[in-house]
Amino acid sequence: MVSSFLMVGQSNMAGRGYLSDVKQIYDDKIKMLVNGRWQAMTEPINFDRPTSGIGLAASFAGAWRLKNEQEEIGLIPCADGGTSLDNWAVDGVLFENAVFQAKLALRTSRLDGILWHQGENDSFGGLSALYCDKLSIIVDAFRSALKVLDIPFITGGLGNFLGAGRYGKYFNEYNQVNDALLKFSETKPNCYFVTANGLTANEDGLHFDAVSQRRFGIRYFESYFTRKNILAPLDFENELIGIIQDRPLTKKEQGALFEIEFARGRMSLGDLEEKLNCLT
Repeated sequence: MVSSFLMVGQSNMAGRGYLSDVKQIYDDKIKMLVNGRWQAMTEPINFDRPTSGIGLAASFAGAWRLKNEQEEIGLIPCADGGTSLDNWAVDGVLFENAVFQAKLALRTSRLDGILWHQGENDSFGGLSALYCDKLSIIVDAFRSALKVLDIPFITGGLGNFLGAGRYGKYFNEYNQVNDALLKFSETKPNCYFVTANGLTANEDGLHFDAVSQRRFGIRYFESYFTRKNILAPLDFENELIGIIQDRPLTKKEQGALFEIEFARGRMSLGDLEEKLNCLT
């Protein structure tokens, strides 16, 4: 039975890290839901925009696999860039789509967690004061609709770079949103907060860069695994990322990556056949 995790929120959950900035994570026991079916994960996982890239879910899944060597994990991508809590309101299209996708996944998996990152679009105009109460309604509704009343809900903080970035003037309440997220984790059962301290952004000053997303995913998993808030960077983040990214590939996995390179026009048919022959 696949252990699945629902990905919800806005662009930093979907991922905007540059694909070329980190090593690829590939593991045929890490799946992603596509058209209601499990496929081997490739990045970007959550293709909500043409700018989609590296998110936190791949390293989260890689860390999960280190603890569950014989098991499969499935990622259910439902995040949508630029969305507010009001866009995620119960019975809205984003909420209903996430419930629908999760229910499809539940036919062949066990839903073990909800991964959330959102808040930039609620960090201005006094919206931060309403954050905790609005999020509580959404989380309760997810748990009820999916019949997983005690499921862990992991949320991450907003980056400290927001105030100084290109769009900084629009996010002048990001500290208040972080306070609300921490308060939420301290008052809501089985909900946990992961700090973004020490993480850095792309040049836009809005989206976590790829390396930071890898680190963020490790923190999310540590929170899920320990059922605790993660309030400071972890000493072993980079070490664990290296282990995940440098995992020796099986012949089947190597062959699958060769096929992908060929399909993308990056390898000739002759080179593909030669490489596949070397694996047999």
